[in-house]
Amino acid sequence: MIQRALSGRIEKRMFKGKALLLFGARQCGKSTLVETLLANKDHLYMNGDDADVREILTNTSATKLKAHVGHHKILFIDEAQRVPNIGLTIKLFTDRIKEVQVIATGSSAFELASQLNEPLTGRKYEFMLYPLSYGEMVKHHGLLEENRLLEHRMTYGYYPEIVTSAGDERELLKLLTGSYLYKDLLMLEQVKKPLLLEKLLKALALQVGSEISYHEIAQITGSDAKTVDKYIDLLEKTFVIFRLPALNRNVRNEIRKGKKVYFYDCGIRNAIIDNFKPMGSRTDTGALWENYIMAERMKYLRYYGTDTKQYFWRTTQQQEIDLIEEHEAGKLKAFEFKWSRNEKVRFPQTFTANYPGTETAVISPQNMEEYLMDKLSED
Repeated sequence: MIQRALSGRIEKRMFKGKALLLFGARQCGKSTLVETLLANKDHLYMNGDDADVREILTNTSATKLKAHVGHHKILFIDEAQRVPNIGLTIKLFTDRIKEVQVIATGSSAFELASQLNEPLTGRKYEFMLYPLSYGEMVKHHGLLEENRLLEHRMTYGYYPEIVTSAGDERELLKLLTGSYLYKDLLMLEQVKKPLLLEKLLKALALQVGSEISYHEIAQITGSDAKTVDKYIDLLEKTFVIFRLPALNRNVRNEIRKGKKVYFYDCGIRNAIIDNFKPMGSRTDTGALWENYIMAERMKYLRYYGTDTKQYFWRTTQQQEIDLIEEHEAGKLKAFEFKWSRNEKVRFPQTFTANYPGTETAVISPQNMEEYLMDKLSED
């Protein structure tokens, strides 16, 4: 069993008078994580995909809920986004049935968050689960083994079923990207053009590491910039992609409204463009390495509760830095990602002169463990 980084943090928050909410993409291991935590604990399991469960948990009362829960002290609601007004139901537990710990998982932030935010203000702890991470796999089978698998991870990614199904990676990834990963999206009335979604994903996959233009993507996909913006927002809320904004502090020539888009998982990205070639035969190795490091660095920072804002930096003269992080008290760190250790890196003088005191570093396969795992506290 692969130990998840969030396990300890979630367990420490149990029975603190608040609901525990676990978000994440489909198939990233949310149910498995909770089931592992509750393996030796008395609990009641309910799945929001079941019609009778939705009926029980919708427009109910504290009295009815107590009767359904019975003697159980923990209620696990899986696929909670499928239950109408689930926020009000969980609020009944936190306010009226305080002895029961509610743990709920959801795969679509835009549905679940809208139902939960207002009713559960001050009544919840939220956690975000991603596909498996570099740090989790190092702890599972050691640094040497995981580093040996780097090119495999960049090709097929970190979804749990992919990691544990050697030899079937391509078939499973194609099934995942075929429809299941976007199930929540395709159920929305807002997404009326599945073919447009497919074209958009391919366009984004081919532009990983590059600043994107909504107008340009609209032309490629035969759409309009407003629709592209809406679909990208929905893809982000279903945990398929994430956006990286440009750093702008009024330094001359800095771009102001730029965005980059990355995939949470390299395997998903490669399946979308149907490219599983080895690194030595690819023309996009640099971009793939950038996506890999961005996703893994983001997982690392989020899992350990580090309050960090992330940006990229670019000027109108095409000077660029891959990643800028703003840590506590405004401290900046600047990173360049290089696949080859022999590439020479020089941080632009425009940046270093205007942001004095910024720490700089180059992340390559030879030193990545320094930036993707360490001994930060899990508290």
